Amino acid sequence: MKQSIPYRWMLSLLILLLLVTFPAAPIDGQETMRVNAQSAQDGHTSWIIQWNSEPSPEFWAQSEVLHYYQDTLVTVARPHQNKDTDEWVHHWSRCGEVDSLQPNQKVKAAKVPNDPLFANQHYLKQIRAEAAWDIVTGNDMVIAVVDTGVELSHPDLAGHLVEGINLVRPGAEPNDDNGHGTNVAGIIAASGDNDKGITGLLWNAKIMPIKALEADGNGDEDKLGEGIRYAVQNGAKIVVLSLGLNKYSSYMENIVREAEDAGVLLVAASGNEGNAVKYPAAYDSVLAVGGVGADNRPEGLSNSGPELDIVAPWVVFTASRGGGYDYRDGTSMAAPQVAAAAALAWTVHPEMKPLEIRNLLRQTAEDLGNPGWDSHTGYGLLRVDRVVTEAPRRDIYEPNNRQVTSKVISSNKSITAYLESGEEDWFYWDAPYDGAAHYRLTGNTVGLDVTHVTESGIEVQSMANPDGSQETAVQKGRHYVRVSGAGQAGTFYTLHVDFRIYSDPFEDNDRQYKAFTLSPRSQLLVGTFDHANDQDWFVIPIDLAGTLKLKVTPDTARMDPVLTIFKKGSSELVIDHNGDGEPESFQMDVTPGLYYIKVANIASYSYPVVGEYILDIHLATSYEDPFEPNNRPFQATALAYDESYIGVIDPETDVDWYRFRLEGDSKLQMQFSLLQEPDSLSVQLLDGSLKEIQLPIYIEDANSWNAQVTLTAGTYYFKVDGQGGQSQQLYGLRLHADRLVRGYADVYGHWAQPALVKLIEAGYVDGYGGSQLYPDRPITRAEAASILDRILKPAAASSPGFEDVPSDHWAYGPISRLFRLGAVSGVSQTMFAPDRNITRMEMMTMLANATGKSGYNTSIAPFSDVDESYWGTPILNQLKQEGWAEGYEDGTFRPQRTATRAEMMHLTVKMLRL
Repeated sequence: MKQSIPYRWMLSLLILLLLVTFPAAPIDGQETMRVNAQSAQDGHTSWIIQWNSEPSPEFWAQSEVLHYYQDTLVTVARPHQNKDTDEWVHHWSRCGEVDSLQPNQKVKAAKVPNDPLFANQHYLKQIRAEAAWDIVTGNDMVIAVVDTGVELSHPDLAGHLVEGINLVRPGAEPNDDNGHGTNVAGIIAASGDNDKGITGLLWNAKIMPIKALEADGNGDEDKLGEGIRYAVQNGAKIVVLSLGLNKYSSYMENIVREAEDAGVLLVAASGNEGNAVKYPAAYDSVLAVGGVGADNRPEGLSNSGPELDIVAPWVVFTASRGGGYDYRDGTSMAAPQVAAAAALAWTVHPEMKPLEIRNLLRQTAEDLGNPGWDSHTGYGLLRVDRVVTEAPRRDIYEPNNRQVTSKVISSNKSITAYLESGEEDWFYWDAPYDGAAHYRLTGNTVGLDVTHVTESGIEVQSMANPDGSQETAVQKGRHYVRVSGAGQAGTFYTLHVDFRIYSDPFEDNDRQYKAFTLSPRSQLLVGTFDHANDQDWFVIPIDLAGTLKLKVTPDTARMDPVLTIFKKGSSELVIDHNGDGEPESFQMDVTPGLYYIKVANIASYSYPVVGEYILDIHLATSYEDPFEPNNRPFQATALAYDESYIGVIDPETDVDWYRFRLEGDSKLQMQFSLLQEPDSLSVQLLDGSLKEIQLPIYIEDANSWNAQVTLTAGTYYFKVDGQGGQSQQLYGLRLHADRLVRGYADVYGHWAQPALVKLIEAGYVDGYGGSQLYPDRPITRAEAASILDRILKPAAASSPGFEDVPSDHWAYGPISRLFRLGAVSGVSQTMFAPDRNITRMEMMTMLANATGKSGYNTSIAPFSDVDESYWGTPILNQLKQEGWAEGYEDGTFRPQRTATRAEMMHLTVKMLRL
């Protein structure tokens, strides 16, 4: 028997749906509701009103009530025809009896195609395709698929093909003999809503099939390049490249740049090896697409790196050869999704350029992983609904006007942003290795300036637009970039960070006669290919017969290493058995003589590579210990600091003794490494009376460790014992000592040591934990205030009202007291910027205020880079005349340069006469 659904339940459900579909607006008393009454068409629009009590008789008299849900006190009504809609809405939206009033909008079901296999296309829900189709389903834009061709007779594609070309077999049709190109085309343009098969993201696009790959999916770079050129010259607006190479090519870079200049957008797969982004996706003007799973997590095999732009689903259900359909995966299936989304964006914004379309796709991506861009998901997951509904933003990186709000960008891919008049834009990027950053800044304003800033806030180098000739040395880790100088009007600009890896310590060794000489022992070397046609030569003088094992391991697929070895006077042995990103190895017997080793990238990979290789040299011979005899404490070898020692333990009975002396309390660091497979070895630290001192050991890997210990002045010993091992053993030993001053390891010998010691002894300054004072680090405004507060000890004071110094801020007390004293001021009436690094000029002003100095007004500039119109000139005049202000050897003061902790402490001691 059927059960009827209670009327009251149905009524509540209907009201709930109405309220969920149309969220309530706030009412006067919290915020005045804004309602566009003029959106009513011919007086037929109705309004949903939520009451907090029964509607008044006045409402019934003024309104035509269409529905009244008494249980929930909801009415659906509109004003009588003789009532003005604006007046009616304004009156009842402000009525105290009304909780909310809003238009009763029409609801339309999302557009869903009737293709029978659409349910298998789960990835379309992941990127919100259905919501996008409510806005637009595409146009007849031509999209070129440079691939294995397309099955020209496929029932879901045949009506969407334009003339293409077969570059593999000229004159033949570009028919697909592999299936890959058909998979790609199906994702983009399988006929939508035709009650057949699947649906493409675009329901009526045009596919230009360009066959550039053989039936096995492989092909030549020249055919790929000519395929792109054919597409550009024959009317394609978008080119999809679900293929790639590991090597950079100036030939291909020129082609993709030509396509961009012609108004054509290139979209390419990042690759499926879990390694570096492949070319052409890695080029600056190509949109690089990676892959994510159904859970939006990056696929482990999806290539990643600084060139990645966006990600899309890895697994798809698409058209296949033979008129069928199947599941496929990879970034080559993600790239066509992004290409189709770009076509939808171009339908909504036909005036846009390729660069602007790329920016819109970045802007609308759903952020995944770490906030902002990252190397594994780019700007995030493709969101087709946002692509067609969000308005393009002038600057997708705002707000980023301060270092603390800087936005992450990648190296090796350009970004476009907008600089407001009088403001700064801040970005940061992460260097994967030591190396150099080459900045390119272009914009409409000549005065634009890009400044490289370290993570600690030190300004390293500034370059003005359009200067592209300077490089900045960088270390592995985070770096900041500040763009400034917009002038009186804002301006668009393009910023490109081109990272270049460091030159390895063995250079210049590109020729055999320049070979770097290595010690005859087992060792690990880390090398790079930092310049064109880089090849690294090494030579090992071997005195004893033995066995030599070599293995070279790259950390990127952009290296295909080739290993060459030979004894002087003998023929070469070339080892190249494996492919991109894979190691090469070789073992040989050796006799006394010179052995040459060459490590190079495969000949066709001649350009610089961002990556390292490890050359593992394992030499098994018999060695003599240069420090013998040192088997007793009185025979101990004297150690010098920061020198590397190679020792030898002979089998069974050998023991090695070393000694060193500390002239004062010191922090000792010891590094110990085994240079061969370990047999049995122990190391002891002993004092002058040969009593053992416990060493806290930190293991780095199976064959190396380090230790740190604080010791007083005196003589000490190291004892290395083979413990009856059965084979000869080689080891490395290195010592470093930092002399401690009042417990700090970075004060002794510092130029500001006297001032630092005074402040430490008085308790006016602290370190950062451990034994480091970090005198050369920049000092923040809050830290500077804290030091002065401890010294001056001003009376307690109430808050000056700075928004960024709440009562629970660690420097709230010092800043409040010094503000009342007049020693410090804010950067504005409401902001103090406590965490911003203080400039040299701010430091001088703070100390002048603290010592009651107001400055001298003269027409003489105190320093060559400070003219008489500068705001700080009076202060600098007085402080220079009195001997406090110290400039640089070139006569400059550099007032905007960041002050260090040591500079602040040194001047504080002098000016406060401590």
